[in-house]
Amino acid sequence: MATFPHREADIARLAHDLANGLATHPEDFPAPPFGAEEIHTSLAEYNAAREAAIQTSATAQQGTAAKNQTLTALVDKMKMNLRYAENIARSGDGKLQLLGWAAPRRGTPSDVPGQARTLEVIREGADWVFLDWKEPADGGQVGAYRIQRRKRAGGGWIDVGMAMESEVMLNGQEAGVEFEYRVIAVNKAGEGLPSNIVRAVL
Repeated sequence: MATFPHREADIARLAHDLANGLATHPEDFPAPPFGAEEIHTSLAEYNAAREAAIQTSATAQQGTAAKNQTLTALVDKMKMNLRYAENIARSGDGKLQLLGWAAPRRGTPSDVPGQARTLEVIREGADWVFLDWKEPADGGQVGAYRIQRRKRAGGGWIDVGMAMESEVMLNGQEAGVEFEYRVIAVNKAGEGLPSNIVRAVL
C-alpha cells in the first residue's frame, strides 16, 4: 500500500519517478491532469527555491516561504496525477509501479475501521492548521475522518471538522491557545480508535 511521503527528499524522489514514468509510458497514461514536462518543471522550481533557501541565509525566511509554496504546488499536481493514475489503471499495482506508486488498500465496509496513524501538523498559521495522517493499517474501509480538538489546559474533545481524505485544513482556529488535535476513522459500522495526539499553538 502506497502512502504519500512527508519528507521533502522523498517527495522529490517520487516526483522524479512520476514524471519519468509518465514520459516513458504514454500509452498507459495518455491524458494526465499534468504532463511529465510540467511535473519536471515544478520539481525544478522547487529544487531552485530549496537551493536559494539554503544558500541565502540573510533571506532564509523568504526563501523557505518560496520553497514551501513551490512544494505545495508540486504536491497538489502529484496527488492529482496519482489519483488519475489509480483511476485509469483501476488500482493495478503493475502500471502504478511504473510511476513509483502502488494500489490503495481496500477494506471491508462492514467492519469497523482501524486506528488512523501518524497524525502530524504539517503547516500552521495565525488562525489555521493543516493536518495530515495515514489511513488505518487494518479494519474496515474508511468512510470519513472526524477531526477533534481540545484545549491543552483541559476540557473535553469537540468535533471541529470532517475529511474524506487523510488530510484537512482547519480554518478559524482561536489564536494564542494551545490546542490538541486527534483524528478518528469512521464508517457505517462504527468508529476506530483515536489517532495519536498532536499539539499546535496558533
